[in-house]
Amino acid sequence: MAPPVVHSLRDQIREHIMAGIVSGRWKPGERIVERRIATELDVSQTPVREALRELEALRLIESAPNKGVRVRNLAASDLEEIYPVRAGLEQLAAELAAPLLGSDVSVLEPEVAALRDADRTSDVEAQVRHTVAFHRELVRASGNSVLLHTWESLGIEVWTALSIRWLGTRQQSYAEEHEAVVEAFRRRDPRVGELVKEHVLGCAPRA
Repeated sequence: MAPPVVHSLRDQIREHIMAGIVSGRWKPGERIVERRIATELDVSQTPVREALRELEALRLIESAPNKGVRVRNLAASDLEEIYPVRAGLEQLAAELAAPLLGSDVSVLEPEVAALRDADRTSDVEAQVRHTVAFHRELVRASGNSVLLHTWESLGIEVWTALSIRWLGTRQQSYAEEHEAVVEAFRRRDPRVGELVKEHVLGCAPRA
């Protein structure tokens, strides 16, 4: 059994702020006050500052002298830069994972089943959660920890959520699209990497 993942205080604060941005607590252009978050979470300002730096590196927030930190005004062009990078990573992951997933796709199937339920009820939160979980399992199946870390560092979950919430980037059926990827692994399609790349690029918003 794998050891439990221990998240640092900085990671927990970063996740808290990301959740606030995704949920709409902090809207585009709105200021995020470091001291207020530290008081709310009963922590010092140092890990809050570190978490904010990481979110700035992800381009979710921006800071300016004497103006503090604000949520960036997200545009389709911001997301368009993420998707080609993500698509390239997932193409490589799919090619590396193909032998394993060609024999057993059980790690992907629960997410597709969950997406069917989410599609039926138009549950956006669940669509985001299980879409990201599906792709995370795909990348994890590559067996390449550097690849997984790089993929994780893109902030896929928050960007996926924001593309749906702020830009209305929606697919007709999340379950059907992901089932098609599963089928490509099942039949050991030699083009599975290219198919995954096309799948990811097909989700990208258009400016």
